[in-house]
Amino acid sequence: MEQLSATAAQTLQQWLEDASIDEATKQELRDLQDQPKELEDRFYRNLEFGTGGLRGVIGAGSNRMNRYTVGRATQGFARYLLEQHGDKEGKPSVVIAHDSRHFSPEFTLDAALVLAGNGIVAKLFTSLRPTPQLSFSVRHLQATGGIVVTASHNPPEYNGYKVYNHEGGQLVPHEAEKVIQYIQEVPSLADVKKLTQEEAEAQGLLVWLGEEEDQAFVNTVASLSLSRDLIQSGVGRDFKIVFTPLHGTGNVPVRRVLEQIGFEQVHIVTEQEQPDAEFSTVKSPNPEEREAFTLAMKLGESVGADILIGTDPDADRMGAVVKDNDGKYFVLSGNQSGAIMVHYVLSRLQETGKLPKNSAVVKTIVTSEMGAVIAEHYGAEVMNTLTGFKYIGEKMNQFEATGSHTFLFGYEESYGYLAGSYARDKDAVLAAMLIAEAAAYYKNQGKTLYDVLQELYRQFGYFLEKLESRTLKGKDGVAQIQAKMTDWRSNPPQEVAGIAVQDVLDYSLGLDGLPKENVLKFILADGSWFCLRPSGTEPKIKVYFAVRGENLQDAESRIERLATTVMTRVDAQ
Repeated sequence: MEQLSATAAQTLQQWLEDASIDEATKQELRDLQDQPKELEDRFYRNLEFGTGGLRGVIGAGSNRMNRYTVGRATQGFARYLLEQHGDKEGKPSVVIAHDSRHFSPEFTLDAALVLAGNGIVAKLFTSLRPTPQLSFSVRHLQATGGIVVTASHNPPEYNGYKVYNHEGGQLVPHEAEKVIQYIQEVPSLADVKKLTQEEAEAQGLLVWLGEEEDQAFVNTVASLSLSRDLIQSGVGRDFKIVFTPLHGTGNVPVRRVLEQIGFEQVHIVTEQEQPDAEFSTVKSPNPEEREAFTLAMKLGESVGADILIGTDPDADRMGAVVKDNDGKYFVLSGNQSGAIMVHYVLSRLQETGKLPKNSAVVKTIVTSEMGAVIAEHYGAEVMNTLTGFKYIGEKMNQFEATGSHTFLFGYEESYGYLAGSYARDKDAVLAAMLIAEAAAYYKNQGKTLYDVLQELYRQFGYFLEKLESRTLKGKDGVAQIQAKMTDWRSNPPQEVAGIAVQDVLDYSLGLDGLPKENVLKFILADGSWFCLRPSGTEPKIKVYFAVRGENLQDAESRIERLATTVMTRVDAQ
């Protein structure tokens, strides 16, 4: 039988002997005594506080999501907040939100009570709310920080925990490193300070948020509509939208915003309307995947929908589906939706004489260049960041501080979008509004979004992108992913699919003034590229591909050759 490593065995024993850990948790661990591989995975490390905070499988153990790992992380975050803001007038405060996952309400309350135990005011929503609303509310309430309990679109067995700074953005590396240090310095779980709910409420350290904050968020998002007059003039009466929140937090805010700007026919996929921690109607609650829209397509056919829209469980990612010229459903990629919205936002601002001279569009290094070319056509400056919306938020903060640029739009290929300066995280509520009103605006001109996409291809070039990923779970998976990155870094190819490699960008060296990150990007002589990146939130290695073809068929052929060649080597390692 396999034996536990010394580290895992020692940590397991500490948990079993810790008086602050409840008996049910200890029993769960005792029941696994004949499963050393499972215990090893649960205890070989502490759940990493990485690029997106904590994210992991729910269960007992130091490498799992549970009330103790949440409490320990919150104790470290509390110390950081007190160090950064404790000398300012009034008590520090943190806004906390959660999604529809298993134990999200419990983890939220645990985090709040640890903050209260450290003298920090915790402001909680009474039920599930979108991640972007959390970002908005941190700014709107002038809080010291924020926490959101979510695992985005991960499978049901996962949950997660993300922390935000006083600007409403997820912590960037120099901030996160300090929090990580403080989490690691929590001596034991017994050293986590915590009040009871009754104590926290009595001392004014636990405050509940409600309708007033919801309405402020909805009003702010709706204020960014660029075609409200057109929609309310009659276009919104006949335009048919099918929307699915995929059992998550988007249901109420998306409907409220669409209604507020004048859409009268919003049809909800009823089977996916209510929160469901099992996401029982889908294989994955991810609007990046066509399968997630199966029920929406069925409803779309029956009502004659103009567009289908889906949001992920914490409503920070939005996917859209339209019909092509043959009447078949066409799922827009994140890059395609982004390019359409860049074109729509900038062209509408230009039409109305409101396009700033110092306008900026911000995207990530793995996002298509198509949106960049479109933005530059309208005179906007395009800037690249590392993957993670926190970096786009950081750029927005720089613009605000210096007045150098006016932020118009930021996006990632992974279906995350933001316009306006009200938040510092991607917002599927806003994206749902923008893509719907863009579709209605162009329908008024006799065009579908598919038609618009083809026009953009003809004008700016046939850009095509693809994402491949390989899931490698557990301790062995971490090592395999690292070995693959090391191999590509130490043995870079001279050519790929018959095209010479022109440049190798190793972002672990800190290129272009960006923070160091374990990402490799290979630029080929024909302008195509591919990029290898371990996910910061899932046990995956992701490989991104991008080409620009003479026409769509040429682009498809190029990307297939590129992806096949690269993935053959990735899979052989």
